[in-house]
Order: sequence, then structure tokens, then C-alpha cells
Amino acid sequence: MRDLSRRRLLGLGAGSAAAALLPGCAAPGSTNVNRMETIPRASGPVRLTYWAWVKDLQKVADIWNAQNPAVQVEAVWIQGGNDGGYAKMYAALAAGGGPDIGQVELRQIPEYLLANGLVDLSRYGAHEFADRYSPSVWNQVVFDGGVYGIPQDSGPMAFYYQTALLDAVGGVPPATWDDWRELAGAIRETGPSNYLEVFPVSDASPFTAYAAQAGARWFRADGDEWVVHMTDDATLRVAEFFDSAIDDDLVETGFTAYSPGFYAAAGEGRIAAVTSASWGDALLESITDGEGKWRVAPMQTWPHGGFGSSAQGGSTAAVLAHSPHPQEALDFIVWMTSSREGIDAMIEHCGIGWSPSRDYIGEARRAPSAWFSGQSYNEEVFVPAAQQQPEWMWSPLTQAAMTAVEDQMRRKLSAGQPLVEGLALAEAATLTAFRNKGLTVRSAS
Repeated sequence: MRDLSRRRLLGLGAGSAAAALLPGCAAPGSTNVNRMETIPRASGPVRLTYWAWVKDLQKVADIWNAQNPAVQVEAVWIQGGNDGGYAKMYAALAAGGGPDIGQVELRQIPEYLLANGLVDLSRYGAHEFADRYSPSVWNQVVFDGGVYGIPQDSGPMAFYYQTALLDAVGGVPPATWDDWRELAGAIRETGPSNYLEVFPVSDASPFTAYAAQAGARWFRADGDEWVVHMTDDATLRVAEFFDSAIDDDLVETGFTAYSPGFYAAAGEGRIAAVTSASWGDALLESITDGEGKWRVAPMQTWPHGGFGSSAQGGSTAAVLAHSPHPQEALDFIVWMTSSREGIDAMIEHCGIGWSPSRDYIGEARRAPSAWFSGQSYNEEVFVPAAQQQPEWMWSPLTQAAMTAVEDQMRRKLSAGQPLVEGLALAEAATLTAFRNKGLTVRSAS
């Protein structure tokens, strides 16, 4: 991703028209923020604001505040990104304001970069901290040598399962997706409403993660042009696999993971497992009477190459364009995301996903888990999984692409349209969205 410059993001001839990423939202008034002189440290007290949707972030900031009286941080809770938080940040940027720091998902960084919404932290020394973070996550915030956010958490994936339900069919955690299919068939034979897992057609994130694990690369930059390839061989193989799984009634499609329907079914023994990210552990603990019934295994792998795990979710602490104190903001977010004290506080108070730190997962995650059958699953499963996440590039129109995939996936159930056919239509819709924003784009299909 290091060769992706803002010029390439914009594409030939895109100009300012491409910067209006949200309907009715003007581009921020900081077009040249990363071409201006760097802002020196303040000579007096500094107060930073951080807009984020994680809970109790102020308790983390208070630890910093007690040790750094000259730089005080105020955490302000906002809705999760797609539920209104991003719109609020864009509106503040367009008005020439906004917080010093904003929580921005990894997949949203290109959109903010396109809109000139973020400070290039390499100008304030961010590269010297690169070796503190896992490379697969760090590389998602680096564009054309610039650093446009500090990784806050990530989501390596694994296979969570109910031991008794697998034992009942003589099954073991699947090593491959073919093993997964066999296990799904065995679970279906135990009862008319029993399934191994859910497959949500209303949420493209799991399917995207499965495709990425298989080696898919949907977006890349070629000079000043975007190349979109949502129908590459890896993606089509994954789509064919789940077309067959749905056609053979091997997956529950009536609800999504971690929905009320999921919790009820899992508590009643009708859902045996979920392939999910590291942050899924805390969500599974909401299952009634589930303690001691679940364990965690490595994610099942695809044939023909690919990666040992995948990734779902993940966010950054990014310094927004109008911050008058980018150096102080960088100091705080590096402390928060890479120091042992900061990581432990983020886990305890905020319940963050997997720490992006290369060397420290958090003290609380080193102990055996009573809920997960006494297993030290973080060290056993997620430490290696974090090193096996796929290489992936998001685009400036991530949300448009994901919506296009979801629109077509729903047609699998409503009209019997194969997922394979829907991907071609989703790619066409994504290409149109790029062109409507004035971006130069072509299909690799």
C-alpha cells in the first residue's frame, strides 16, 4: 500500500468533485494540510478531544492525564461509524472544526484520505513507531510513505465452537473448509433446526473476510487508476462454496451472528459454532449458560493457497485535519495503543479487539479463560492468527462496494440468484460508483 498516493486516490481528472464522499457533504477545507509547515509542540497546556465509539475511553485517558498534566485528553462518545459517527466527523471537518483525534476503521482510512480529512503523521515522526505494531495492520494505515492513523485494534479470525455439539457427531474443529462442510452436514442430521454456523446475506463483512483469506484482492492502484476485481478466482471459489452450502441447507441464513436470533439458537444448542474475529469472545459470553461449553480453534483454511487466518474489523486512532496539536495527539495515541499500560487499560475499560502491538497482547488475555473451558485461547490461537492475516487494500468507496455485495447476496434468498452471478453485478455497481465520484477506474475481470 505504500505506493498509494493521494493523487492516485483521486485518479486522473477527478479534482475536487471526488472529494465529496458523502451526499451533501462538502470536502474539508484543509486541502493542503499535509503540504503546510508542520505544527510545533505547544508552549503551554494542551487539551485534546477524541471522538470514539468505544465505551469508557475516558477512563483510559484519565490514566494518561494523571501522568501528563500539560496534555489533557477528553474522550467524547459518538455513534459507531456507519450509525452516524462518520457523518458527524465529516460535517465537523467541512465546517473547519472537529476533534483532534477520531476513531476511524481501517477500511475507512482511504475515504478520509481522499477527502483530505487526516494528518500525515509521518511528518511528526510516526514511522519511528512502526516496529511496535503488527506489519499486516500497520501497512493498512501507510499510503505513499505517509501514515494516516495509528492502529488501535484489529480482528484476526478463528473458529469458536460448542464442544458437546461437535462431540455428539464425533467431530473435531475443522482444519479446512472441506472439513467444515462435512461437519456442517453432520450437525444438520442432529435436528431439523440445527446448524453448524450462520451465513448472513445481509452483511458482506464475513464473506469478504473469507474471500480475503482465500487470496482475493478486490482493489489495487495502478498508477493513477483504480483497478477493481471482485470476481477474481479466489472470490469465485468462495462464492461457489457458499452457493453450494446454502443450496444444500448447511447454513442458517435467517439471522446474523450476535443477533438476538443467534443468541437464542446458540443457547439452545441449535447453532454449534461461529467463524469470527478475536472480538467475538466477549460477544459470545452473552450466551445464556454458555460458560465452559465453548472452545476456540484456528480458522479453517482454503485449498490452493491463501492465508492461515483472516481479518474482520479493526480501527485506528487518526488525527483529523484541523487539529492544532498533531504532535501531542500522536504522543497520546501511540501511548494508548502500544504501551503495556495503555493496552491493558483499553482491554479493561473499552473491550477493544485484538491489540495491534507486535509484542504484547494484554495481561488479561494471557490467562486461561473459565468461560472458554479453561483454555488459554488468546496465546494458543490468536497470537499465531494475528501473524497470518491476509494482505488487503481497501478503496475510497468501501461502503459502496460492501452495499453492492449485500444487495446482490440478498437476491440469493429472494430470487435464487447465485452468489457467483451477484458478484459480477456488485462489481458493475461498484465501478459505476467510482465513476460517479469522478474516479478513474477499470475492471480487471
